[in-house]
Amino acid sequence: MESSDLGSRQQGPIWHRKPGPSARRGVIVNIIHSVKGYHSKTIRFLNVAFDSSGDFLLAGDHQGNIYVFDLNGNRFNLVQRTTQACTALAFNLRRKTEFLVALADYSIKCFDIETKELVSWMRGHDSSVSSISVHGSGRYAITTSSDTAQLWDLDTFQRKRKLNVRQSVGIQKVFFLPLSNTILSCFKDNSVFAWEFDTLHCKYQLPTPVEGSALLYKVFAVTRDGRIFVAGGKSNQLHLWCLESRKLIRIIQMPAKVRAVRHLEFLPDSFDGGSNQVLGVLSQDNIMRFINIETCKLLFEIGSHEEGISTAAISPNGRYIASVMENGSLNLYSVQALTQEGNQPPPPTFKVVEDWSKCRSEANKLTMRVTSGRSERPWKSKGSKIQSRLLKMQVNTSLENKENELPGGLNKKRLRTLLKGFGEYPAKYRTLSALAHWSAIFAETPYIPLLAFPFVKLFQNNQLICFEVVATVVVNLCQHWFEYFPNPPVNILSMMENVLAHHDKELLQHLIKYNVTSQVYAWPLLETLFSEVLTREEWLKVFDNIFSNHPSYFLMIVIAYIICSRAPLLHCNQIEDFEYFFHHRNNLDINVVIKEAYHLMETTPLDIHPQRVLDDFIPLTKGQYPVFNKYPKFIVDYQTQEQERIRQDEIEYLRERQLAHELEAKAQERKAEDEAWYRKQELLQEAEEQRRKMLLEEEEKLVEQRQRLAAVKRELKVKELQFLDASRRRFLKYQQDQRQMELKRLDDEIARKATMREQETAAALQDVEVQRMELESQRQVFEQVAEENLTKAEQKRIDANWRLRALHKLRGDDQDREKRYEEIAKLLHDNRVKEAELLKAMREAEEKTWEEVIQKKAQLEQEQKAAAAADEHRKQFLEDKMNDALELAEKLQREDGCFERPRDLKAGRTGRGVELQQVPRSGNICLNDLSPSQSSSHMSLDRRGEDLVLQERELMAEVRRLRQKLTSQARTRHPPARFPATKWTP
Repeated sequence: MESSDLGSRQQGPIWHRKPGPSARRGVIVNIIHSVKGYHSKTIRFLNVAFDSSGDFLLAGDHQGNIYVFDLNGNRFNLVQRTTQACTALAFNLRRKTEFLVALADYSIKCFDIETKELVSWMRGHDSSVSSISVHGSGRYAITTSSDTAQLWDLDTFQRKRKLNVRQSVGIQKVFFLPLSNTILSCFKDNSVFAWEFDTLHCKYQLPTPVEGSALLYKVFAVTRDGRIFVAGGKSNQLHLWCLESRKLIRIIQMPAKVRAVRHLEFLPDSFDGGSNQVLGVLSQDNIMRFINIETCKLLFEIGSHEEGISTAAISPNGRYIASVMENGSLNLYSVQALTQEGNQPPPPTFKVVEDWSKCRSEANKLTMRVTSGRSERPWKSKGSKIQSRLLKMQVNTSLENKENELPGGLNKKRLRTLLKGFGEYPAKYRTLSALAHWSAIFAETPYIPLLAFPFVKLFQNNQLICFEVVATVVVNLCQHWFEYFPNPPVNILSMMENVLAHHDKELLQHLIKYNVTSQVYAWPLLETLFSEVLTREEWLKVFDNIFSNHPSYFLMIVIAYIICSRAPLLHCNQIEDFEYFFHHRNNLDINVVIKEAYHLMETTPLDIHPQRVLDDFIPLTKGQYPVFNKYPKFIVDYQTQEQERIRQDEIEYLRERQLAHELEAKAQERKAEDEAWYRKQELLQEAEEQRRKMLLEEEEKLVEQRQRLAAVKRELKVKELQFLDASRRRFLKYQQDQRQMELKRLDDEIARKATMREQETAAALQDVEVQRMELESQRQVFEQVAEENLTKAEQKRIDANWRLRALHKLRGDDQDREKRYEEIAKLLHDNRVKEAELLKAMREAEEKTWEEVIQKKAQLEQEQKAAAAADEHRKQFLEDKMNDALELAEKLQREDGCFERPRDLKAGRTGRGVELQQVPRSGNICLNDLSPSQSSSHMSLDRRGEDLVLQERELMAEVRRLRQKLTSQARTRHPPARFPATKWTP
C-alpha cells in the first residue's frame, strides 16, 4: 500500500506508481496531510465527494483546506482554504468546475476549482448542515440540518423554499430521488414523505414500518433508478422499501456483531441499468460490509478494528471507494481489486468431519429471525408478504432425501437458472417441467408449484405417477380455473361465495365488513390444496374423500373448512389476521370438516350447487394424455413471446457485455503497447542523449587541437616578423643618410600637401552638407506622397461606407415593398375567397329553384300533353324567345363573371304557383317558355314572363349592390398600402 503525504504542497502527483488490481486489500493509496514544525501533527480529513464522472475526488479537512484529486491524471490541487471545518460537500453541479461546501458557521459557499474564487455565499441555517443533495440537472440543491431543509436555485443562488418541522420531531435527511422530480424527506419519528418538486405538494407517505419494531431510521440510501429505498439505524436490520408500490418488501438482518448502521450507499454497476444490487453498510465497528440485497450474501468488506472507517463515498462509475479513516487519513480503494476472486484466500485443503447435530445447533445459534413484536405470528403488509432474510452461514438442513424436498419459494427465475446451468431440471423439478410440456399455461401459472407440492412429497420416488396424479387433479378438480388467467378463477370463487352465503350468511357478512374477499379466504386453500393448513395425515384423509366424490366436493370441503372455523374468524378484525389464518395450520378437527362437507353436498340447492357446473370425474385417456387448452391462449402466447424477447435481450446484453470486456481487454493491451512504445522512446532518447554527449566531447577535442595549431602558427609568424624587422632596419639605416639629405626638401613638400589636404577636407564637408539637404527634401516629398495616399484611402473608405449604407437602405426598401406586395396579394386572395363564397350561395339558390321547377314539372306534364297539338305554332314562337333570353343571360354572365342562369333565381321567390311548358332535354329552362292560359283560372303567361324579367333585373341589381358592399368592407378592413417614394442612388 503506497502512502502519500500532502504536506505543505499545493499540487503534485497523488502516487508515484499506481498499484495494480492485486493491491493489498484493494487500497490504491493512503493519503495523509501532516504539518511539520515544532509540534508536528496530522490534519484530519472530514468529508469526501465524487463528481458526476467519478474521475475527480473532492476532500475537505477540519482546517478548511479543500483538495481536488484527479484520479486519471494522478494529480492533486489545493483549490481553497476556508479556514473552517467543512461539514458536507457536493461536487455534481451543472457547472462542472464548481462545488458546494457547508462550513462550521452554518453557511454554504460555492467555489470554482479553476479560478479558485468564491462564486456565491448562501446563509439561512441555524445549525450545522449535515448533507447536500443536488438535483439530477445540477440546477437545484437541498441542504439539510437538524431543524430545517432548504431548497436553493444554483443559477441565482437564491433560496426557493424552506421546510420547517417541530423541534420534537427533527429532520434526518432530505434529498432528491434519482431520475425523477421527487424529494424524499426522512424524519426522526420514522416517517418518510415524498414531495413533488415542481409544486412541493405531498405525493405520498410510506406506511409505518413493522409494529413494535425498535428500529429508528438514521441513515438512508436509494438505488440509481430511484426504485428501492433502504433505511437503517440503531439495529442490525435493514428495511428495503419499494417506492413504486410503497411497501416494505424485505428485511435484511446483518450479522450479530453489527449493532448499529452508520452509513449506507449503493455500489453502481455499468450493466445493471440503475437497479443496484450491491449495498455498502458501515456499522458501529467502523467496518464497511458490501452485501447483495437479492441473495443476502456478504461479498467483501473494507476497514478493520485497527484501521476503522469514519465515512465513505463511492464513485458514480463504480470504480473507486474513498473512505475517511478514524485516524484522519484518506484511503482510496479499487472496486476491481476488491471484487476480484484472485484476492480471496484459497479454501482449506484439510477438512474435518463434524457431528451433524452440533453443526445444526451452531447454525441455529447463528440464525436470528426477524419478528414484529407479536407472540403468535409475524406481521404482513397488505397485498404482499415481507421477506425476511438473514446473513448467516450456509449449513445443510437435512441429510436424507435432500433431492426430494420441494421448498415453498419456487419461482420461474430459479427454474430457468437451473435449466441453463445444468441442462436439465433436478428430480424435484421434473414434475413441473412435465406439466409445462403438457400445456404451455402451466409454465406461466405461478401457483402450479404450490398445487403440485403435496403430490411431489407423496410420490417422490415415482415422477411419472406424480405427474399423472397432478394432471388428473388439474383436469377434474381445477375445472374452469384457467378461463380468467392470469387472474384467479373468479367464476369458481363466486360460486363458493354463493354457497357460503346460503349456509352461513352471518360469517359472509363479517368477511365483507372487513373487506375480506374470496381471494383471501378461499383461494389460498384452493391453490395449495390444503397443504399449508393440514398435516400429512389430515391431508391424506381429506383427499381420500375428495377423490371418492364428485369434483364439486373439493369446493364444498373448502366451504366446510371456513364454516367450521367461524368462531376464530368472527373474532378477527384485520385483514392481516385473515391472511395469516388461511396460510397456517389451525386447531380444527378434520373429521368435522369432512362431515360438514357431506352435509353441504346434500343440503345445497341445485341452482347454486357447483355440481351443475362441474363435470363428473374423468380419468386420463389411455395411450396419450388429453389436450388441455381451456385457457386464454393469446395471453399465454403473449407472455411466452415477452419472455422470449427478454431472453433475447439478455443474450444481447451478455453479448454486449462480453464485447465490452473484449474492448476493455483490447484497451488494456493497447495501453500496454503504448507504454512499451513510450519506454522504447525513452530508451531512444537516452541513446540520443549519449550520442550528443560523445559529439560534444569530440568537438571539444577538435577545438583544443585547433588552438594548439593556431599557437604554432603564431610562433612562426612572430619569427618571420622578427626576420623582416631586422632586414628593414638594415635597409632603413642604409637610407637614413640619404633621407637626411632630402629632409629639407621633404619639409616643404609636406607643408604644401597639408595645405592641399585642408582644402580638400573643406570641399568634402560642403558636399556632405549638400547631400544631407537633398536627403531631407526627398524625405519631405515622400511624406507628402504618403499623406496623399492616406487621404485617397480614407476617401475610398468613406465612399465604400456610403455605398454600403445606400445598398442597405435599398435592400430595406425592397423588403418593405415585398411585404406590401404580399399584403396586396393576401387582400386579392381574400376577395377571391369571398367571391367564391358568394358564387356558392348563388349556386345553392339556383339549385333550390331548379328543385322547385322539377317538382312543378310533374304537375304540368298532363296539361302539356293535352295542349300539345293546339300550341305548335305558339311553341315555335316561344322557342325563339327562349334563344334570345339565353343569349341575354350569357351576355350578363360574361359581364358579371360569377353568375349563372340569372333568370331562374327568382323562380323560387314568387309567392304564386307558376305553370311551365315541357322542360327541354338540354336541362335549360327559359322563363318565357310557358304555355298559354288554358282555363279561366290561369293568369296570362306573357304577363308572368314580364314579371319574371323585372324580378331578374331586381335580383341582378341586388347582387351588384352586395358585391359593392363587400368590396367597400374589404377596403375598409384592409386599406391599400401606400408605398413611400424611393430613389435609386449609385
